[in-house]
Amino acid sequence: MTSRHFLLCMWEGGGTVPPEIGLARKLIARGHVVDVLGDPTIEAEARQAGCGFLPWREAPSVKERKPEAALVRDWEHKSVSQTLHEYVETFLCAPAARYGRDTMHALDATGADVVLTDMALFGPSMAAEVRGFPRIGLMPNIYILPVRGIPPMGPGFMPARSPFGKLRDWVMRRIMTRLFNGGTRTLNHCRAELGLPPIAGVIDQFLHVDRMLVLTSKSFDFPTKHLPRHVQYVGPVLDDPTWAPVTWQTPWPRDNSDPIVLVGFSSTFQNQGEVVRRCVEALSSLKVRGIVTLGEQLNVSEFASTRNVVVARSAPHQIILEQAAAIITHCGHGTAMKALHAGVPAVCIPMGRDQNDTAARIVARGAGIRLKTKSSSARIAEAVTSVLNDPKYREGARALASRIRAELAAKDPADALLEGLRSGRDTIRELTP
Repeated sequence: MTSRHFLLCMWEGGGTVPPEIGLARKLIARGHVVDVLGDPTIEAEARQAGCGFLPWREAPSVKERKPEAALVRDWEHKSVSQTLHEYVETFLCAPAARYGRDTMHALDATGADVVLTDMALFGPSMAAEVRGFPRIGLMPNIYILPVRGIPPMGPGFMPARSPFGKLRDWVMRRIMTRLFNGGTRTLNHCRAELGLPPIAGVIDQFLHVDRMLVLTSKSFDFPTKHLPRHVQYVGPVLDDPTWAPVTWQTPWPRDNSDPIVLVGFSSTFQNQGEVVRRCVEALSSLKVRGIVTLGEQLNVSEFASTRNVVVARSAPHQIILEQAAAIITHCGHGTAMKALHAGVPAVCIPMGRDQNDTAARIVARGAGIRLKTKSSSARIAEAVTSVLNDPKYREGARALASRIRAELAAKDPADALLEGLRSGRDTIRELTP
């Protein structure tokens, strides 16, 4: 294939960064050029992967990875509807024209001929539409838009099995659609600023790309026959954050054979400190080796290690998961997929966003237990004990690991992306619904 020049448009989305940078790394390894347009916090990771980098100029961006710098402070909201309203209005729609103008400037500066964009950024796909360039959306999680056959995002419902369940999903789908499309007027004002015609709704703008790549396992997500035909599951990209260490040495004596339990909560701030403390307390009461990783948003000095539990800023999850017997996780998509790819069962404590829905899929596949955020340390310890001692959870995780590995062996996400581009000619528009 002729070498292509990609402009990858990203935002500081925490767990969305490693898979998108990992995809760029894969494209570069195949002889293509990738420039990243994103928040300044992403620059080091982009350059380490071999990408060029340009910061957002006019559009809002995060300058440092601290809670007070977040563009959406969802941990302060009391409901999913409140969070989604702010997310749609203030992040998705209102700044879309500014993101679009920055993208056109970056296209001129780099000479890129294909736009890859995180699904949460409307401006880049609008800019590509103005220029007539191929535009590919990236959904670095499960499929989260309202669609028949999949429970709507938010509550973490299991698939409907009865008429009542189908009615539940229909009602929730209408509510979620209304919440998403509440920003349509604002969005169309931005489209007009860029010289584009109006669009029917915000959900239509999400899907107004030549192809939407879902960066998860098709075997993991709930199936439906009603996805738009240009939506394609391409498998997870499992890279750890570049700020995590690449090596790890067990801090315990060689003769310690207690099972390893990894604790990994959000790489962004979700006010998760108290939950992490309860996890430390739970593991301290068990005959296990606990490794608790805090990420960049929590201060290590505020958490104490114990006799059998080590608290650290970061650790290489993929390496540890090769030895781990279980994981306690908020069910961010990246952490969940790394654990399942390694065949490690999970105790799921979702904190919000799409995490309830990821947890539902883990439970549905028999690969873990779901707890409430306010679960006590005793309840967490009980769940960890169940996951460690009941073989059905390990068997469920290993069965899913086998399917995920088979999917990735059959076709890598980067190869799936490149199949839509051949001989330097845009062919992905043939997939537009």
